[in-house]
Amino acid sequence: MKISFFPDLFGRLRRRWGWVAAQFGVTPLLILVGLAWTRLPEKHVWQVALSFLLPLLLAISVLELQAGTMRSLADDDGKRVKLVWGAMTLAFWIAIGWAAWALLDWCDDRIPQWSDYIHSQAPPRVRAQLLTWAHLRTTMTDLEWVMRWVAVPGKIIPHAVATAQWGIRIPWRRVLRLLLNWRWWAAVVPAAWLAVALPARFFAAEPSGTVQAQIWHVALKLAATYLLAVGSWVLLLAWVAVLFSRQQPPAGEVYAQVPALAGAPDEQKKAAVKLPLPESD
Repeated sequence: MKISFFPDLFGRLRRRWGWVAAQFGVTPLLILVGLAWTRLPEKHVWQVALSFLLPLLLAISVLELQAGTMRSLADDDGKRVKLVWGAMTLAFWIAIGWAAWALLDWCDDRIPQWSDYIHSQAPPRVRAQLLTWAHLRTTMTDLEWVMRWVAVPGKIIPHAVATAQWGIRIPWRRVLRLLLNWRWWAAVVPAAWLAVALPARFFAAEPSGTVQAQIWHVALKLAATYLLAVGSWVLLLAWVAVLFSRQQPPAGEVYAQVPALAGAPDEQKKAAVKLPLPESD
């Protein structure tokens, strides 16, 4: 029976509500522990030891939470690695994301210089009408935003989900087919807008009202930003699981259901045929 995409999506979220609730409830606790770690004094030996131990415990908790959520939303194909190995290999893609973020930060710092150079090298007429300095800087900034919040997450998340399930034995063909699926990018773009662009507008307005009203406004804006960010993240993880489950197996893995034994029963099993095992993707 073919199930439509959205009932499948919300069905996965409903069945794994515990992991979904952990994303919303445990994440702020981890953030608070991280903030407490930065304020931890180092006057005694146990405080120094705790300052080294807390980052390790935080990293393990974050990896276990994310890997567990990814695995719970996905289908179990019987080839999964243990959760601890899925969480450890997930750290590789987090490192790739950090490296991409650092590279984009480097590009962001040089956008004014690149805008000046292109503006100075353009013909006078084009420089005055089309390639103005403001236009160049705005365009480059928008491209950098798209790379940071759409292109990089859109490529890393499917790999991370696959790693959380299968470890280093990633089904590259399945991941590539998902990256070429327009339905995936149709979800990444609005998720980036909801999680990043929309919350940025919350804090663009000038503060007004009494001090107490401003405090309430900031608190509500922070709460809305958190809910939008975590909600978009969970929906993307569930959407990856849906798209992975809808993929047809590769041609080499499709086997017809044929009888291995034809004719009358043979106690010596002379007519038995050994069927080849499906190749792993």
